[in-house]
This record gives sequence, C-alpha cells and structure tokens, in this order.
Amino acid sequence: MDADIFLAAALRNSVNAILADECFRLALPDAWIVSGCLVQSVWNVKTGRAVDYGINDYDIFYFDPDTSWQAEDAVIAQLQGRFENLGVKVELRNQARVHLWYPQKHGLPYPALQSSVQGIDRFLTRNTQVGIRRTATGYDVYAPHGFDDIAGLIVRPNPGPNFSAASYAAKASRWRGLWPELTILPAKAD
Repeated sequence: MDADIFLAAALRNSVNAILADECFRLALPDAWIVSGCLVQSVWNVKTGRAVDYGINDYDIFYFDPDTSWQAEDAVIAQLQGRFENLGVKVELRNQARVHLWYPQKHGLPYPALQSSVQGIDRFLTRNTQVGIRRTATGYDVYAPHGFDDIAGLIVRPNPGPNFSAASYAAKASRWRGLWPELTILPAKAD
C-alpha cells in the first residue's frame, strides 16, 4: 500500500473528506484528520465492512499558538456546529496546548509540541500514526512509518514518553473485538 491507495481507501468514508474540506475552507492552522477514523476506514475497505464500521469518533488536530482554553473552545464550538448534521462525534484538539492538560489527565509526561504532526508522532500505536489534510491541489498524507502495518492489519505499540501498556491493551482488545483479522503485537515490558 502506498499513500495514494491509503488516501483513496480513507476517503471512501465520506466523513473524512467532509472534515478535511471544511478544515481547509476555514483555514484552520496546521489542521489534520488523524488516527483511527482513517485507519479503521481502510481496515473496513480491506475487510469488506461498511466504511464507518467501528469508528467511535473522528479526530482533528490543529496547531494554534493561542493556548487558552477559550480559543480552543471557540474553534470546537464553530466546527461542531458545522458537523452536527453528520451524526458522528468529532474531537478537535489544539496540539499547542496538549501539554497543559495531558499529564494531569493521564499521569504521564507530555512535552510541548511545535506542530500537529508531532502530536501524530505520539499516538499509542504505530499504525495510527497517520494524518491527511486538504490542500489547494489535493491532499497531504503524513505517515512516518508508512502503510505496511495498516495494509497488513497489524497493530504495533509506539513506545514513547506517553506510552501506557494498559491503554494499549485496552485499545487492542476493543479493536480485536471489531476486527478479528488484526494481528496485535505485544507491548514490550519496561
């Protein structure tokens, strides 16, 4: 699988395309549709399921140097209003401010980020380290580890400063229940 095949499969889920188009229209800074909504759409295409099967929510990362809660909340309110007719849960997060709340919520360190793709790099699993964004000429696709795990239905841990073996096990268990074809690689002991 290459970037074009990945993108075509992810965009078969029209919600991903709608979200990307709207972020582009609004010029949301450094905005990316990320993670599970992309990977799970591709898994669904590969396994012959409905393209939205098993998707809990659709994640959008953006990067705005205004790290106030009020600024992020205003963006969330604006976009939620635009997306409410889609009938899906959309999660927006300003990656410039994740370090302000993540350690308290999860009990793990989270150094400040300088861009949205740095947030993608910190995902719990390598297969979900992907993002797409609409551009004036098409789409950008970000996938630092490529597409082999996605194409092979492989779930692999992404060790890093905010990795949690318990969270990985919970996510892998949920996914295995939905996509039994997955190969789940174990988290290494610390």
